[in-house]
Amino acid sequence: MRQLSNIEVWLMLAGGLLMVVGSGASLFLQSWAPYVFAPGALLFVAMQMRQRYEGKDFTVRRLRRMMLLSDVLFLVAALLMFANQSNFLGLDYLSYIKYVHNNWIVVLLVAAVLQLYSSHRIANELENTQKNAK
Repeated sequence: MRQLSNIEVWLMLAGGLLMVVGSGASLFLQSWAPYVFAPGALLFVAMQMRQRYEGKDFTVRRLRRMMLLSDVLFLVAALLMFANQSNFLGLDYLSYIKYVHNNWIVVLLVAAVLQLYSSHRIANELENTQKNAK
């Protein structure tokens, strides 16, 4: 996988930190939380998109696709955080409660689990590939 530069690593860490602060603040009903979470998610996703895998290993490519799915889910969670504050999607009250209200937490949890699994598995697969190449 392509290694990120030091600046890109710091930007990715800053995006992750903003996501943590935004999600934590949203749990404490702070109205500014989506405005912190969304830029953090955009920054984190953008830096992960810069990491490319040009290899031929099918397992790493599959795990990379899982990581990209989790990135999309992070962005959906940011959108749902904004929709949680006000019903800008134009849904009636029952549909809003059923489909939008606080469902960003579920999307964020699924994205975090996929991200955690795929990042650890990619690291292990790349390490095994390097061991087998020697």
